[in-house]
Amino acid sequence: MQRFYFRLRISPTEYLRHYQGSAERVVVRAQDGRNISFPAWNLRQFVTTDGIHGDFCLTVDENHRLVSIERRTS
Repeated sequence: MQRFYFRLRISPTEYLRHYQGSAERVVVRAQDGRNISFPAWNLRQFVTTDGIHGDFCLTVDENHRLVSIERRTS
């Protein structure tokens, strides 16, 4: 398993594009500098009225398939 750590700041308006069908994927830059792309629907559990904000950990398996996304606590 491999983990990628990143910070997200997505406004409610930006995330709404996912529901409207114009944004299917989220692309982030991990703390180690690599770009990571994953389906936007994986973030649904983190959406609030303020959008999506926080530090996250994305875990993938040996085939680079998404295993989990978790919000990190300080």
